[in-house]
Amino acid sequence: MTKKEKFIEIYKSTVTREGADKLLEYIVEKTDFFTAPASTRFHGSYEGGLLEHSLNVYECLCDYVKHSKFCEKYGFEFSEESLAIVALLHDICKTNFYKTEMRNVKKDGVWVPVPYYTIEDNLPYGHGEKSVYIVSSFIKLTRDEAFAIRYHMGFSGPEDANQVGRALEMFPLAFALCMADMEASYYMEGSPDKV
Repeated sequence: MTKKEKFIEIYKSTVTREGADKLLEYIVEKTDFFTAPASTRFHGSYEGGLLEHSLNVYECLCDYVKHSKFCEKYGFEFSEESLAIVALLHDICKTNFYKTEMRNVKKDGVWVPVPYYTIEDNLPYGHGEKSVYIVSSFIKLTRDEAFAIRYHMGFSGPEDANQVGRALEMFPLAFALCMADMEASYYMEGSPDKV
């Protein structure tokens, strides 16, 4: 099974609310979700990196929620659908966002053109909030899901630390997604020089 097939299978089997089919159709037909990188030079900075990162975050989130003491200890419960939505779609803002350009790099004393990713942001609406905006255009998010997607970067984003802390405290799904995103980014994927 390809990663694209795995994404679609998880999505179709868990995301069933009204508009889910239209959102998947949008992802498949109108975006580069399955081929886009996850970043320009850090984790997933290669073709298909966004898809791989989204699947990794899903795996980490499900593992964190189902096998750690986090939920049991504090009495939190999240639906399978919520887990799939926030993990698979938290970075949908990165679709149609990167473009490939060429630059010269010296290899064996000779300058050769090599591709690299740059950003072309045609919807400058922030990071997490842009993902919430895109997903909400198709399906109704719960408050927990919206805040989880919005604050999935935790304290590594440009937001006010007090605001981030309050969101993570109020919305445990946001905290769990933040943990899963960091695990996938730093330990499963890492920067290209670490992998």
